[in-house]
Amino acid sequence: MSLLKRSDSTGRRRVCVVITARPSYARVKSVLEAVRDHPDLELQLVVGASALLERYGPVVDVIRSDGFEPDAVVYMVLEGENLVTTAKSTGMGVVELATIFDNLAPDVVVSVADRYETIATAIAASYLNIPVAHLQGGEVTGSIDEKVRHAVTKLSNLHFVSNDLARERVVRMGEEPDTVFVTGCPSVDLAARVRAEGATPGEGFNPFEAYGGVGHAFDPSTGYIVVMQHPVTTEYQDSPRQIEATLEAVRELDLPTFWFWPNVDAGSDRISKGIRHFRETHDVDHMYFFKNLAPEDFLRLLIGARCLVGNSSVGIRECAYLGLPVVNVGNRQGGRDHADNVVNVGYDTGAIVSAVRAHLERGRAESSDLYGTGDAGKRVADLLASEPLNIKKRLTY
Repeated sequence: MSLLKRSDSTGRRRVCVVITARPSYARVKSVLEAVRDHPDLELQLVVGASALLERYGPVVDVIRSDGFEPDAVVYMVLEGENLVTTAKSTGMGVVELATIFDNLAPDVVVSVADRYETIATAIAASYLNIPVAHLQGGEVTGSIDEKVRHAVTKLSNLHFVSNDLARERVVRMGEEPDTVFVTGCPSVDLAARVRAEGATPGEGFNPFEAYGGVGHAFDPSTGYIVVMQHPVTTEYQDSPRQIEATLEAVRELDLPTFWFWPNVDAGSDRISKGIRHFRETHDVDHMYFFKNLAPEDFLRLLIGARCLVGNSSVGIRECAYLGLPVVNVGNRQGGRDHADNVVNVGYDTGAIVSAVRAHLERGRAESSDLYGTGDAGKRVADLLASEPLNIKKRLTY
């Protein structure tokens, strides 16, 4: 095992965190805070990919408004949102991030979850002999995400997982048990913080005034649902049919609805086109559309909601902690460990409508700690400061 001894002139370890998409920031914000505030760590921040793009609601602006100034930005997303551009964007990410890591010379690079930018981060750091720390390894998901997640696990040297089930899977993949730590999911930290504040739409927070968006505004205090549906990369050609089923279900439900734009994945342009076509051909007066909200404001929306519909991992993670009922549509989160707040349905309008109505009758679920209790960021920072760093590994049996 090759132990590395790097640090800045003060003896602090340089921790480089890469944020490349809207969900990545929410998942790692509490880690950024804890690393920044840790006496033995120096935070280096790289922001890139869709986090820089206006059409997805520029996350970099939210990051800066929270007091984090990127040490580097990286443009790496090719137009098209299809399988070819995804592969090429991954390659572009490796090329650009290699230069950035060479310039910043971090002691350890933190990569988040299972996106194509995540594997680009892990590849670039690994070939520069920089240890990789991976958040949210060992989880089961649908589409190509699971391949990417497990590949990043094999490229990583430290593993910060959400629960005991995830730890067991990472160890079964041949990782040294003493490098795999159950920290909980950092995104739950924000959910715990916002829930403690108790602010929801209509109580000093007006999302329409704060974020603009398009659609028919409504009174949030009367109750509403939230929809967030992304493409499934292994089924991206079916995206128009998949989003149409959800759009028709929401129209039939006739409930005030906050709807969020999809992530930048293969098929997202087809989902976006489907949403625009629906808006142009149906005068639905109870739907309002946003590109992006700051993580805490999005959580305020969830806390005040009656149900979440779609296929975002927020329904599996943060909503488990919040006890928010979730109708998980399709295969993007297929096989993922979830709490009792989640009901899984297919791409069927009737099934979606029935599941939402059943949730509304039951009301909120019990809070679950399946993905953490609200202190993951501090746990991760303490481990990044104290654990040995190495770049070599052997398959264990």
